[in-house]
Formats: sequence, structure tokens, C-alpha cells
Amino acid sequence: MLKRFPHYKQMDEMDCGATCLRILFKYYGQIVSIHKIRRLCQTTKNGVNLLGISEAAEKLGFRTYGVRLSLEQLQEAEMPCILHWNQNHFVVLYKIRKGKYNISDPAQGLITYDEKEFVKNWFSTKELYSGLSLLLSPAPNFYQIEEDEPESTLKWSRIYIYFYKYKRLFIQIFLGMLLATVLSLIAPFLTQSVVDIGINTKNISFINLILIAQLMLFFGNTAVYFIRSWIMLHITTRVNISILTDLLIKLMKLPMQFFDVKTHGDIMQRMSDQQRIESFLTGNTLNTLFSLINMLIFGTLLLVYNKSIFLIFLVSTTLYTLWILAFMRYRRELDHKRFKIASENQTYMVEMIQSIKDIKLNNAQKQRRWGWEGLQAKLFKFKVESLALSQYQSIGSMAINQAKGILITFISARAVIDGEITLGGMMAIQYIVGMVSNPVEYLLEFMQSYQDAKISLERLNEIYETDEEEDIQKSYLTKLPDNLTIEIRNVTFRYFGAGNDPIFTKLNLTLPTGKTTAIVGASGSGKTTILKLLLRYYEPEEGEILIGGKRLDQIDFGLWRDSCGSVLQENYVYADTIERNIAINDEHPDVDKLQNAVRTANLEDFIADEPFGLATKIGTAGKGISQGQRQRLMIARAVYKDPAFIFLDEATNSLDANNEKEIVEKLDHFFSKRTVIVVAHRLSTVKNADNIVVLEKGEIVEQGTHQELTILKGKYFELVKNQLELGN
Repeated sequence: MLKRFPHYKQMDEMDCGATCLRILFKYYGQIVSIHKIRRLCQTTKNGVNLLGISEAAEKLGFRTYGVRLSLEQLQEAEMPCILHWNQNHFVVLYKIRKGKYNISDPAQGLITYDEKEFVKNWFSTKELYSGLSLLLSPAPNFYQIEEDEPESTLKWSRIYIYFYKYKRLFIQIFLGMLLATVLSLIAPFLTQSVVDIGINTKNISFINLILIAQLMLFFGNTAVYFIRSWIMLHITTRVNISILTDLLIKLMKLPMQFFDVKTHGDIMQRMSDQQRIESFLTGNTLNTLFSLINMLIFGTLLLVYNKSIFLIFLVSTTLYTLWILAFMRYRRELDHKRFKIASENQTYMVEMIQSIKDIKLNNAQKQRRWGWEGLQAKLFKFKVESLALSQYQSIGSMAINQAKGILITFISARAVIDGEITLGGMMAIQYIVGMVSNPVEYLLEFMQSYQDAKISLERLNEIYETDEEEDIQKSYLTKLPDNLTIEIRNVTFRYFGAGNDPIFTKLNLTLPTGKTTAIVGASGSGKTTILKLLLRYYEPEEGEILIGGKRLDQIDFGLWRDSCGSVLQENYVYADTIERNIAINDEHPDVDKLQNAVRTANLEDFIADEPFGLATKIGTAGKGISQGQRQRLMIARAVYKDPAFIFLDEATNSLDANNEKEIVEKLDHFFSKRTVIVVAHRLSTVKNADNIVVLEKGEIVEQGTHQELTILKGKYFELVKNQLELGN
């Protein structure tokens, strides 16, 4: 028997490269986690390139060779190999035979292409008639690499714990459903009694009595159903809130780099995944449990009534089950496809809404709409595939059920004619068969729901298993040193992603306590990156950052961020009041601090003109504000924190000259005895700094005061000479 080529589905929109490598490890008999491969590939939210895959493969024991091959050369290459696909994707080619190309596609599954389709997807351009490939073969140390633990560690216990506190309510539901089962058990005997005793003896009083009993059973079952529904609503609402709350808490604790890798759609889809898990645990699991009890009880009754009918039911149910199970693999593939398309669609919609002004300014409405329509076409194609699969599944299951029903009716009717059972017995059998058939359908629904919940849990587990930025096993300093001088020592840093050059190499810089240091330089010189390293967006690749002689990574994250006020280019304006936008971390803002922040940021006139003052809603939920007002709001936010450190990145570049002059004067007073780092191009912002650092391509080329650097007529002079209105 031929061994099926291994395959994994990509977990995320940009996971194709890492997943291809994971497939190859599985093919060669090694199990390596997707988290490790993704990290080594340096996958970002823009995906990964061939260089990143190659570097990760070599670190994990492969020899790699990235080449551009013609179709003829590819047929001679060593299989399996990784191909660059459609200029935005990666797949594994594992076999070429008789003009057929067998592909393991992380997004779609195992697919076979003919030569025309293959060439269309693989060739990067029609003119080159070649495609990019990464050839891989195990190096001698490949099998010496320690295998990771298998990744099938689905942490159901993480979910079950939410339900444990409601165990008493579940006991009530269990007893209620048990009562409903017992009441249902009486129904076939009542039906048989109506026919065999009431009708045959023409005893209308007996029939009335039985009908009253059936009515009471109906009321009893209905009452149990209503009570159960209210209890389940109570449980599911609270559990849903608890799961989402804990998920948000976990997301808030993840490092900044996690959000550089994931798209909005990926994260939002994962948050909606928990609803499928909760639905599976609260609805399908309980229904299935009692369906199995019903199946056992009514199956035994059917066996007592007629062994032949029981045998027919058993065979048909087995066929029905096998038919449904045959579609499970295809349902899983469709679910991965649904997640991918829904994630793309959500990301595209968020991006389109956020950039609507730029779209209109550039008359790009048609192009962006066409992009959206392309996604809807993908979604429609997915729905067609999903409907087709559902119809094939339904047709087969309906045919089996109909054949079963007709055959059981024929055999039971013949048994009545032959005098083996009574007419009432036949009606009881029909009722019992219906009661036993329902549990089978519930069981199969349970299996499908379990599959959906398992996929969702795999995606949620990825969030829960991601390391938090603060190691709970590590002790952090909970008080800042008395000396707040910042020292950057031999720091090397590059942004995550294969092939990225270092922003800094062995950077050394001292930022004295209580002084203002300005950092200037051309775009791309690394000014903003220094601020992000100091704010702990990222960790240095090499070297260390010291605060008063203590390593920055030894200081508690919360303490450090409470001590830092920042105005960055990507600061966010929330859909809330002006007051809540300034005092975002205070439930009850301090009035004196708020007034001081408003005064320092020169916001008094703006607030006075608003109908509700500080209570005026701004952002997407209210009044739009200008870029200058936004920057002043961010300055007020930083001042309100009353921090020991201030980090400003082009904090006044959107202000008019008058506002800038007033704010700079007020900020100079506020900066007193604080450690301040200012990134700016404007002379008015940096000229009063105690020290000006000039960066060029990640290196410090000059340092000094404004007067010293102006006299020097070096790089600093070149940067500001137009503002100085001086000649050469």
C-alpha cells in the first residue's frame, strides 16, 4: 500500500512558508512545531520570503539550494521541494508523473495539476519561463535534532474549567433530561394501548384517559425544555463572557511583536472561534449524552418488540454513520478554507474603512471595490463547494433513511397481517424507530461539531501557548533606581523578518537623567527605533539598555510604562470623550492633573469651543479632530501621566507656528528634572536640548549642543540650514 504524502493546513493567512517546511519535516520522519518553524522563518504579517524558509531549514538540519528552474530542469530536481506559487504563496511539490504534478498546498490540501495549470501558477512571468524553487535534502545532523512534542495537545481542560463552577446547574439539567427520557419511554406504550385496547374494545373512556396522560406528558416535557433553556442561557452567557475576558487578558499580555505578525482578521477570527467551542460544550455534548441514553433504552425496546426490525435498523444506522463520516475530511478542509477567506475579508474590510479618505482622495474607489468583489467571489465559490458537499451528504443519508423506513414499515405491516404483532404494536415500533433514529443524527452532529470545535481550539491554543512578554517565573524590579540615566550599550537590532539588515550595530549612547536629549537624522536612520527599544516594543538582538545601572529587561513592565510618557506617530484616538482620551488609564481622572495637561498642551480654546467641554465625544464615535488637535491631545495624554521619562517622536510637526511656540515653551517648563528624549526635524523643537545626537544609517556621527553643532557645520548643519536660513 502506497504511503500517503503528509499534509498540514496553514493556521494563518501568512503561514504557508512555515507550513511547507513542517510538511517536509513530517515527510522525513521528524516532528517540529509550527511555532518553532514560524519563529525561525521570521514570519511577519506580510508573510515570509524564500530566504527566511531557507535559513530556518538550514538551522533545523536541511541542506538548501534556492534556484530558478525551467520546467525541464524541475523534472530532474530532487523531490519533494518548495515552490514559490502565484507570486504570493508557497507549496510543496512532491511528485511528477505522466504530466501530472502532485502538490501539497497548505491552503487547500493535496492537489494534482496538469502541466498547463501548473505552469500558470508556478512561472513568475510569461517571459522568463521559469519558477523559483527551494531544493532541500537532509544534512548529516538532520536526525540528531531533538523532536518536539507532538502538537496534538489540545487543552480541553482550559475550557472545561469555565463550566466546573456551574456543576450544580448541570446536575439540575441532567436530572431534568433524565426525567424527559423516562416520560418519553411511556409514550409508545400509551400509543399501543390506544389502538389495541381503546379502539379494539371501543372504550372511549379509556381512550380519553390515555389522551389525557399523553397531554400531561407533553406538558411535562415542555416544562423540562423551558427550564433547561433558561439554565443553559444563564450558563452560556456567563461562560462566553469569561472565555472572551480571559482571551483579551492573554492578548494584552502578549509581546508587541505578536501583533506585528498577525493581521486584524486572524485575531478577530480567533476571538469568534471560542463561540463554536462554547456551543459544542453546552449544546451538542449534553444532547449527545442523552441521545446515547435514549438510543440504549429504545434500542433495547425495539429488540424486545422485533429482532428482524432491530437488525435492519442496526445495519442501516451503520451505513448512515459510515456515509456521514466519509465526508468529515472534506468538511475539515472546507473549514480551513472558510477561516482563510473570512480572515482575508475581515482584514480587507477593516483596512478599507480605515483608509476611506485616502481611497477617495486618490479616486481608487473602483479598484478597492473590485478587490472586495474578488474576495466575495472567493466566498461565493466556497459557499458553492460547501453546499455541494452538504447536498451529497444529505442525498445519501436521506436515501438510507428512506430505505430503512420503507423496509421497516413493510416488515412490521407483514408481521401484523401474519398475526405476529398487533396494529398497536406496529405503531409503537414506528415511534420507537423514530426515537432511536434521532440519537444517531445527534451523534453525527456531535462528531461534526467536535471537529469544528477541535479546529477552533487548535487556533485558540496558539494564542494561549504564545509566551507572554513578562515571564511569570522571573523576578522584576518594582522600584526605579534613584539615578535615571539611560545607557545604551553595544546594542544591535534588526526588525523581525528574513533578510532585514540591522538598524544598529554596536550602538552606544548615554541619555543623562534630568536632561533633554534630541535625536535628529534623515528618514530611516533609526531615530524612532531607539524610542521603541526604550519603550520595550522590542528587545535588542545584542547588547543591553541600562536605567541607572540596572538592565531595562529586569524592570517590571507595568512600572516602566507607568514611568514613561510618549507621543508617537501611531498613537491612537479612542472613540470616547476628550477627558477619557487624556486620562486613559484612570477610571476617575484627577481634576488638577487634567487641567495641567490641558494647559500644557494648549487645548483650552479647543475644549472651550466644544458644546460638552471635556465630555465631548471624539474619534469614530463623535467629532473628528484635525492632526494638530490630535497631536496636542497626545501631548496632554503624556503630560497627564506625570512620568519620569518623556519620549516624543515628531510631537509638534502638525502644529502651526504659534501653537508650537507656546507648547514648546510650556513643555520646556514641564521637562524640568525629567529625562526627555525628543525625535524631531524642526529646529524649534530641538535647539534648546541639552544634547543633540545626529544619526546616520544607525550610527552616531555627531553630538553636542545646537551652538556647537552649528559652528561645526557638519551633518547637523546640513539638516537644519534651510530652517536657519544660512548659506553654505
